[in-house]
Amino acid sequence: EVQLAESRGGSVQAGGSLRLSCTATGLTSDDFYMGWYRQVPGNECELVASISRDGSTYYEDSVKGRFTISQDGAKNTVYLQMNNMNCEDTYVYICAASRNSQPQPRLTRCGSGGTRGSSYWGLGTRVSISS
Repeated sequence: EVQLAESRGGSVQAGGSLRLSCTATGLTSDDFYMGWYRQVPGNECELVASISRDGSTYYEDSVKGRFTISQDGAKNTVYLQMNNMNCEDTYVYICAASRNSQPQPRLTRCGSGGTRGSSYWGLGTRVSISS
């Protein structure tokens, strides 16, 4: 059984930083993507950042230059370093791992634990930014 364990989010002031981590267990493939989605209205999830096993990255336009995704392949762990945060970064963030070797979809229905669509999903963690 694949499980994704996310670190706790939190509240920070505008301009501050926060780091999220997500560890996947039970994956049987070495060719997959891991990333973070943010939950938008309508239970849709928008891809914030993603990384492949070979280190290729994707960033949503609004976070480029502020967020950095990285990984520890040996631990199947990804990290999302979020700097210079603003109120528009306030979301529930959900970790996801692809169930195949394809890039993660940029917009998809959110999962909450287990599988949904082409991904395994964490339970999500709330990040709040105050001005």
